[in-house]
Amino acid sequence: MNSRLQAVLEHQARLRTCRLCPKMTGPVITCTPSLSRILMVGQAPGEREGQFGRPFAWTAGKTLFGWYGQIGVDEATFRERVYIAAVCRCFPGKNPKGGDRVPDRDEITRCSKWLNAEIKLLQPQLLIPVGKLAIEQFLPAGLLKDVIGKQHVIELEGRSLDVIPLPHPSGVSTWHRVEPGKTLLQDALSLIGRHSAWREMLGAG
Repeated sequence: MNSRLQAVLEHQARLRTCRLCPKMTGPVITCTPSLSRILMVGQAPGEREGQFGRPFAWTAGKTLFGWYGQIGVDEATFRERVYIAAVCRCFPGKNPKGGDRVPDRDEITRCSKWLNAEIKLLQPQLLIPVGKLAIEQFLPAGLLKDVIGKQHVIELEGRSLDVIPLPHPSGVSTWHRVEPGKTLLQDALSLIGRHSAWREMLGAG
């Protein structure tokens, strides 16, 4: 087995044993292990993801993979060829006021070691943060309209990589269904579809 892939498998085995955040509900959700040059980063699993054992397994995932279908890749292929991470890897629980609880700063900090390790292991060329919380881990906090629809370049772990953010595909959010979000989403998907790492991924296999 490829030594880098073995390192990813060992990383995920350690990740699945993580119990650092007492307010989080397991299981730890991991993706298909792959040596992808594309890293997608979501916010945190929803309450259904534990049942299926994979990220974006419920309604938000249907919307998200519908977006990727517009630029040439179906869900099964995406899951096989793109590494899917998250800011936090366990379900945060429900917010008493409605919706899922947003992970707190300590939880994000504790879980960041897993994401940082994946960036070192994979050395991605393209990073796709999905949703405001994920975007804020890599780009200055601000309005979605100021960052989505653009390609950004950042330095991580001593390497330069491209960042193309997407809005969260939650059914609760209307941002991606009204202007300017509707157009900016299409701009972002177009940028992803033209990126060399995406074209390389489509030609794999």
